[in-house]
Amino acid sequence: MLDDLRNTAQESYLEEEARLAAEAANPKPEKKILGMTAPQRFVISIFLLIAVIVLGSFCLLVTGKVILP
Repeated sequence: MLDDLRNTAQESYLEEEARLAAEAANPKPEKKILGMTAPQRFVISIFLLIAVIVLGSFCLLVTGKVILP
């Protein structure tokens, strides 16, 4: 009974090692949205936020909803 347990543990260990070696040989590609990496998307989102703030402020000034002191 114990011999069988040892053989089973050894087989699963060897299978796990083979699977890890195969994954290391074929790394998963980096996930990209619109062909950009995460830092690139972050910079674009910051620029978009600044543009929205500037255009929104300009529209408020033009319509007279906000008056500068």
